[in-house]
Amino acid sequence: MVEATRRGFGIDIGGSGIKGALVDLDSGQLIGDRIRIETPKPSTPSAVADVVHDVVTQAGWDGPVGVTLPAVVKKGVAHTAANIDKQWIGTDADALFAKRLGRSVDQVAMLNDADAAGMAEIRFGDPVARTGVTALLTFGTGIGSAVFQDGKLVPNTEFGHLEIDGHDAEKRAAASVKDNEGLSYPEWAKRVHRYLTVLENLIWPDLFIVGGGVSKKAEKWVPLLDIRTPVLVASLQNNAGIVGAAAAAAEGIQH
Repeated sequence: MVEATRRGFGIDIGGSGIKGALVDLDSGQLIGDRIRIETPKPSTPSAVADVVHDVVTQAGWDGPVGVTLPAVVKKGVAHTAANIDKQWIGTDADALFAKRLGRSVDQVAMLNDADAAGMAEIRFGDPVARTGVTALLTFGTGIGSAVFQDGKLVPNTEFGHLEIDGHDAEKRAAASVKDNEGLSYPEWAKRVHRYLTVLENLIWPDLFIVGGGVSKKAEKWVPLLDIRTPVLVASLQNNAGIVGAAAAAAEGIQH
């Protein structure tokens, strides 16, 4: 008798898009198509909750749901708001989504977007990431960070907001900046290189994992990073947040 696939549902809320999919929790792969809806403007809690409801409804999913936010999330409450509306600060996101999705609070798992991506990479990516200090960085609208010691998450690090050369790091080196300023990959890679050099001298990681949508073009910029720390490209690329969120919802968040 063939064992049934363990499945979960994850939603990754970003500054430009809200993405959701069914996930095979044994392989870390998406089942079927990913659903993507533009992030509403303004991206208020109620407007985003409506889109999350639409994604879950489109998928026909009635089980637990994991949701990521580009925010510090502690006990289900958002304490910051990076690239989403400032109304999120202080919002009980667990309660908001549970109510909008018609679920109990224990059927919704809220976590930081980069933490979710990192948890997925630690579980399903290269085993080398499970030992020592690993820092995952997601390059998208902003820069998200997740730090692990021997596979154990240190939640809610905000290394995308390091001040470097007088600037918030993500305002200089996020993938969105590359697009907005029309930078070539080599020009943008210089900024990423500068950012990673500062970060590696602060936390001395054993490994960097780089993710986000721009990781799909990794061959155009990762080889240009001449730094001390080894750099791996996220194996799940831009689906890592969805996968990590689905796992957290199905199993409970285990930091």
